[in-house]
Amino acid sequence: MQWTWFHKFASPKWFYQITGKILPFLAWLTFFLLVIGLVLGLGYAPADAKQGNSFRIIYIHVPSNFLALAGYFLMAIAGAIGLIWRIKLAFWVMKCAAPIGIVFTLVGLLTGSLWGKPTWGSFWVWDARGTSMLILLFLYVGVYSLGRSFHSANSGEKASAFLAIVGTVNIPIIYKSVDWWFTLHQRATIKFTSAPSMHPDMFYPLLIMIVGFYLLYAVVLMLAVRAEILVRERKTNWVRTLVLK
Repeated sequence: MQWTWFHKFASPKWFYQITGKILPFLAWLTFFLLVIGLVLGLGYAPADAKQGNSFRIIYIHVPSNFLALAGYFLMAIAGAIGLIWRIKLAFWVMKCAAPIGIVFTLVGLLTGSLWGKPTWGSFWVWDARGTSMLILLFLYVGVYSLGRSFHSANSGEKASAFLAIVGTVNIPIIYKSVDWWFTLHQRATIKFTSAPSMHPDMFYPLLIMIVGFYLLYAVVLMLAVRAEILVRERKTNWVRTLVLK
């Protein structure tokens, strides 16, 4: 009885039904937070004393990087659950999380390059943070490609899960890279052990954007998994009934 809830979460039918109920609310909340965060960050936050208005790219750059890291952990955890408990829905979550992670990592790298030009005088330097983020992009692409390179979907899912789990060693390296090595990249603006090194008028819009990006990730992932469920479960009776409706 203690694990009943766990098996319930592993049901594609239950996942499809529950996400269908919460997605409309979640989508509107996401839209509201992103609009508020962008308006406050781009329109009302004061210009930085050193970087001027170019710092405002932080409202896209930092949330994208947060989701690139958190999304990879989610993908690896889903892969581990699939391997250990052989839950097919976990493998589908892992599969859907990979392309989403690629997009967020690319956005993080591109916005970082755009921010680096006026700050460092170059779009790209091989500093520790940028290089480790590039490795993260390769890991995402590897997980995505590996799952599609096998004739057997089951073999591809297992191989992808192993790579996703091994790749988690890069996450703490990314997070601590600005502390462990000499780098052009500035130190972390937001830390769990100390107050943020930003003016509140700059920090609160950033916090709103981070929450909004997390919700955006959840919405996109739910939609992707729901589509995957319809493809994989199309021969089951409950999906046929759903289609007929």
